[in-house]
Amino acid sequence: MEVFHMISYRPFYETLYKKNITEYALIFKHGIPANTIHSMKYGEAITTKTLDVLCNILDCPVSDIIEFVKSDS
Repeated sequence: MEVFHMISYRPFYETLYKKNITEYALIFKHGIPANTIHSMKYGEAITTKTLDVLCNILDCPVSDIIEFVKSDS
């Protein structure tokens, strides 16, 4: 059974690309745990505190990290 996530992190990866920041830099320069990046890559939940930290690091609004994707089911 396929699981559909309603929250997408697609904007996060687009923001990283636009700002020329790598996942490696987030982990090793900014201290974001690797398992947080892993969770995001696989569409799993992260905390609002993590969203706040990412927004500060990337100097962006929450909408540049997550988006709501309506499920058709």
